[in-house]
Amino acid sequence: MVLKVFFPSCCSSAESGILIGRWIPEQSSAVILAVVHFPFIPVQVKQYLREVQQVTEVGISVLGSWNNSKQEKEESLSEFLEDLGTIFSHEPWIQISKEGDSKFWNCSTLQKQSDNHREEEIILVYYDQRKVMLSHLHPPLDTADLGAEDASKLAAIFNTVASSKVLFMTDRYDDGPIKMTHWQSDGVEASIIVELMKQASVPACMLLTFLLSLVSGVCNSRVLKFWPLSFLWSKLSTCEQLSHRLQHLQVISSSKKAQNQTQLMRKANIFVSLLIDVALGILLMSWLYRKNQIGRLADTLIPVADHVAEELQDLLQWLMGAPAGLKMNRALDQVLGRFFLYHIHLWISYIHLMSPFIEMILWYVGLSACLGLTVALCILSDIIALLTFHIYCFYVYGARLYCLKIYGLSSLWRLFRGKKWNVLRQRVDSCSYDLDQLFIGTLLFTILLFLLPTTALYYLVFTLLRLLVVIVQGLIHLLVDLIDSLPLYSIILRLCRSYRLAAGVKFRVLEQQDGKPLRLLMQINPLSYGSVIQTYRLPTYSCYPKDSWSSLCKKLFLGELIYPWKHKGEKQN
Repeated sequence: MVLKVFFPSCCSSAESGILIGRWIPEQSSAVILAVVHFPFIPVQVKQYLREVQQVTEVGISVLGSWNNSKQEKEESLSEFLEDLGTIFSHEPWIQISKEGDSKFWNCSTLQKQSDNHREEEIILVYYDQRKVMLSHLHPPLDTADLGAEDASKLAAIFNTVASSKVLFMTDRYDDGPIKMTHWQSDGVEASIIVELMKQASVPACMLLTFLLSLVSGVCNSRVLKFWPLSFLWSKLSTCEQLSHRLQHLQVISSSKKAQNQTQLMRKANIFVSLLIDVALGILLMSWLYRKNQIGRLADTLIPVADHVAEELQDLLQWLMGAPAGLKMNRALDQVLGRFFLYHIHLWISYIHLMSPFIEMILWYVGLSACLGLTVALCILSDIIALLTFHIYCFYVYGARLYCLKIYGLSSLWRLFRGKKWNVLRQRVDSCSYDLDQLFIGTLLFTILLFLLPTTALYYLVFTLLRLLVVIVQGLIHLLVDLIDSLPLYSIILRLCRSYRLAAGVKFRVLEQQDGKPLRLLMQINPLSYGSVIQTYRLPTYSCYPKDSWSSLCKKLFLGELIYPWKHKGEKQN
């Protein structure tokens, strides 16, 4: 069995001492974690390792000796390090020695039972202890049994280093009896600053949690559950986005500690997403209130609404004539055209009635951008829905009339064939009709059939207009979902510190010398950007139903309504 020794590259210049780490017998691997320098008392070292084992629950022990001879080889020191194997009982006893500035080390194992040195079948693997300590190994998504086994072996090494945080709190500059060298030996001050920042964030989180509990209590009160308020809360996308962001604030302000790395990354992604969202919202708000941009928008909004209404009037006048040379039913065509023209007249009157207050409404709406860019986009979507409410009404009228005729024709077609729809058994059964029923049914079928082209044309035109509005709102909500669900912290971490998101490792063979152990350098393979987004994507809500193309075409053909808003409770995880 080949013995693999994982040696931290930060300890290559450490002074002579003993090697402490974890022995993994299933893999015949030794994971070196630190080097304890001379002088030391063996009893204190054993007691310290027992305390570390109780805290970390990792079997840390003394694995061997480390001899860094910067001058000529010292025989007495080598014998002393070899005799330490009798004090610290470990099988096998690993001996690593470095002579001067040489890159090639001597590595051997001492078996106490046979009392012989073995200098062959040893692989010395150098690894960056800091990167392995801070990285999180992600299991591969699609692996065979062999790949899963290799991943579990590699995870044991990563978990050993990551679970030994307590061991890295002591270094060679401490005044205690034990002095060590490890990855954090020169950076303890930075970790202390991080701990102080964590302690300072506790009161802020408690205050934020208290404020959020008050807001949640108001939102869950019975006043908001009455019909008008509950209906608006479930239909307006702004309310849904505010509820979604409120849940995010409750997650990041929770005093409950993250149980694993996934929960910690989720909190970090939510925090960065909120931070960037609010920053973009403040930039938008600063642009709106600079050089009277809101006044310009208000002056542009009314002419645009009038232009849209005029275009709809021209479209209806075209439909009331001979559209594309089609022969329409003139009586029904005139009734439908005048009906829709009257609605447009009411809508123009409503817009001009609201025109003096448009600038004031936009001024207060612009303040909502401080809550985030997503809230401002949702408000824009709701404003578009309100400004195009007459188009939605036209679509509903046309869809209901078209749907009534389609279902009437299908029912009369079954009567014409001597069949009927069995409501109890949900199937079509045979039925015998008398002569009067067949005559009336055939007459109604003929009337509906000849009136269908006129109704279908109006339904088609208003459905296309409605789909145009839905596409615009869909693009806005697509941008909102992108900001809400994109794991920005994970992407930034992958860009700046790719080793933190490890997908695996690769081994590079270093320069070799005859009679020396094989030297490998372990390097971390980061996750791809697609895997990062797939792994850490935040849950969000969808404002539009996830219908397939076949289901959508079926609804359009039958005249069923396509609701632009998501009903309450239909959240996508």
